[in-house]
Amino acid sequence: MAGQVIILNGAPRSGKTSVAKAIQERFDGVWINLGVDVYEQATPARYRPGIGLRPGGERPDLEALVPGLYAALYESIAAHSRLGLNVVADVGHHDAYSKPLQILADCARRLAGLPVLFVGVRCPIEIIMERRAASAADKGYVTGSADDPVPLPVRLWQEEVHRPGVYDLEVDTSLLSPIQCADAIRVLY
Repeated sequence: MAGQVIILNGAPRSGKTSVAKAIQERFDGVWINLGVDVYEQATPARYRPGIGLRPGGERPDLEALVPGLYAALYESIAAHSRLGLNVVADVGHHDAYSKPLQILADCARRLAGLPVLFVGVRCPIEIIMERRAASAADKGYVTGSADDPVPLPVRLWQEEVHRPGVYDLEVDTSLLSPIQCADAIRVLY
């Protein structure tokens, strides 16, 4: 029997990783996290941020690699599921590269026939900015200033990550704790 797959899609600092950890801690069975943070660690430094490229065409020199990286990630997710392991993956899908790459459709095709929930993880931009400001400086998060309280890269993530925005469920981490989000997700599978 195939393992359940839960894809958590949202902007950086929206709370995806915290929800993924709550799922791993609270749900029955083995839950493997194969999200963007895990995948970044496996990606050679010179090709980072890899699947974490920001919207806006920031690194056209790396964009040619991104479809293959996502394909490999999703094939791995599918392989884990086919072997009966549950997978939670926190990602930030968008198609706002220097040219559209149609990655989300390809990723969905790779999971066809498997039990998948696609969850939109939303959070108001003001809360995301607070979380960015509180994050460790070594994470490299763009933060606001008096002159630019919500920098363009942050606005682009917020606008692009939920296009087209077709989800099985949406959760708002400004209203629900990670545990409450996980509990809402559990109801669907």
